[in-house]
Amino acid sequence: MKIVLAQQNYHIGNFEKNTAKIIAGIAAAKAQQADLVVFSELCVCGYPPRDFLEFEDFIARSYAAIDAIKAHATDIAVLLGGPARNPQLSGKDLFNAAWFLYEGEVKQVVHKTLLPTYDVFDEYRYFEPGFEWSVIPFKGKKLAVTVCEDIWNLGDNPLYRECPMDHLILQQPDIMINLSASPFDYDHAHERKEIIRANVLKYKLPMLYCNTVGSQTEIVFDGGSLVFDAQGNVVKELPYFEEALGSIELESLSVGNAVKQVEVAPDVTELVFDYNIDRIYQALLLGIRDYFGKMGFTKAILGSSGGIDSAVVLAVACEALGKDNVRAILLPSPYSSEHSVDDAVALSKHLGNPYDIVRIHDIYESFLHTLNPLFNGLPFNVAEENTQSRIRGNLLMGLSNKFGYILLNTSNKSELSTGYGTLYGDMAGGLSVIGDLYKMQVYALARYINRHGEIIPANIIDKAPSAELRPNQKDSDSLPDYAVLDKLLYQYIERRQGPREIVARGFDAALVARTLKLVNNNEYKRNQFCPIIRVSSKAFGVGRRVPIVGTYLS
Repeated sequence: MKIVLAQQNYHIGNFEKNTAKIIAGIAAAKAQQADLVVFSELCVCGYPPRDFLEFEDFIARSYAAIDAIKAHATDIAVLLGGPARNPQLSGKDLFNAAWFLYEGEVKQVVHKTLLPTYDVFDEYRYFEPGFEWSVIPFKGKKLAVTVCEDIWNLGDNPLYRECPMDHLILQQPDIMINLSASPFDYDHAHERKEIIRANVLKYKLPMLYCNTVGSQTEIVFDGGSLVFDAQGNVVKELPYFEEALGSIELESLSVGNAVKQVEVAPDVTELVFDYNIDRIYQALLLGIRDYFGKMGFTKAILGSSGGIDSAVVLAVACEALGKDNVRAILLPSPYSSEHSVDDAVALSKHLGNPYDIVRIHDIYESFLHTLNPLFNGLPFNVAEENTQSRIRGNLLMGLSNKFGYILLNTSNKSELSTGYGTLYGDMAGGLSVIGDLYKMQVYALARYINRHGEIIPANIIDKAPSAELRPNQKDSDSLPDYAVLDKLLYQYIERRQGPREIVARGFDAALVARTLKLVNNNEYKRNQFCPIIRVSSKAFGVGRRVPIVGTYLS
């Protein structure tokens, strides 16, 4: 039996395009004389569809797409993901399902049992858990089919009470097949391999794992579909961050019991600034390309300050969209240094993107003159500083409206965590590119971008970071050293460690208390922020739900 894994990039709710892509995948598998082609979780409608699932029209279109696809599943079998109606009155109206199509018919529908409701997942909001388990007979073999989370319940602390494979193994299957939509984060690929290997070694069966690829707003899916033999070896791994087909002969995956050496797990107890920086770079490229492509946008704009954050965003955007489609606007104020302007100009010359210099001195003075009677002679403070940032935001949004640009935000995770940003100023934008990267990771990404030669000028990387909103300002005037701050923030945000645990790791107690207070007091700012391309295990956005008015550690 020859099986093909079809790793594809879908568009949520674009049934025509998704259906055409799936049919093309079936044709490509037929050309390879495959017996079965496997697609990913909810591929018919795209993942995650969220509240679209509450519309009967959306479900009807999913069913219509499956009807169109099954006409092509004649001399080849097709496994694909799509919502399925629950015929019972009790429970949720839908199942998250794997559909088995063959001979032009729906032969069997497998319901997902384990429904994740954590981080970016919210499946129990929409779906009923599966409660019946049957293998799929096909050409003298028995296929044990599961959907994504169904294989993740192994370990010392199971999240769910059921394990679908414990039921399916009693029916003596020949192979496990998993349809998945598993998001990227910079240490998830290793974890994914280890959970598949754990299933293979427990049930002593080979596994085919088909993952989706592509970005859906903030969530990036990295592909990397896998084939494991029954001894726990990876025998095929599809590319990351791109569409691909991979074929395997079932007979080559012989059943065995030998346990091969397991890869060394990465240490995720501490933030390593350059860990998997190459994959982070690819994830950001895909995130930008799909956000623009799937929304029908072509051109981006951003404020280029001569600092590290805007430099990295500009370089990544030019690679993702093409240099001619990214416009940089330099907006120096009275406190901007000329070397910052020179650095920003040098960067755009290296990249070859269009840029403009719009000095905001006169606008800033006009604002101060207008506000002076109301400020009533009070000393210069954050109000005057933030006015500069908001002027820039207004000018960038004006250009965005006039010319149809999408404004790319340039804030990093360290700033977003601590509230070191101005609402309606430097926090403006339609998409955040580096909002899930701590400052030191941004520096690591800059060095990666320069790996084949200088793109980002060395002076941008070497100089002390500054918002340049007052004379001789440095970030260190307001924040701890980023090398310390970022590791502290990682413990609190990604690892969910409390103050005692963080202090026990060697951080100063006063610094911990101050930092955690900053994080929690600034939730109101993040709640108004644009979508952030997710590259970590805990990004700000849909996967982190913290009360704005809570008083915990604030």
